[in-house]
Amino acid sequence: MSREQQVQQRLLAIETQLRQAGLWQTVAPTSEAFASTEPFCVDTMTPLQWLQWIFLPRMQALLDAGAPLPVSLAIAPYYEVWLEGETPERARLLHCLNEFDQLFESAN
Repeated sequence: MSREQQVQQRLLAIETQLRQAGLWQTVAPTSEAFASTEPFCVDTMTPLQWLQWIFLPRMQALLDAGAPLPVSLAIAPYYEVWLEGETPERARLLHCLNEFDQLFESAN
């Protein structure tokens, strides 16, 4: 399986986990929220909004365009801090994010 196929598979796993946990939103944030210049849009979006509305679509766009993927990437640590409590949903989402990050650790 190619790296691109693995990334595609992991993106789908993250989306599936968000949906199963009831965290998937059907209404996008305001256009102003997307204009943020802060990392993770911390001033205008929740971390889960950023994941759904910024990160997943941008990674998918790179795949669709056949564009180079990031050389390194680590988003799981941000969510380890942000997601509070020890719940099965948190554990499953962090597992998906860690698996995604691992694709970029082995690329170096």
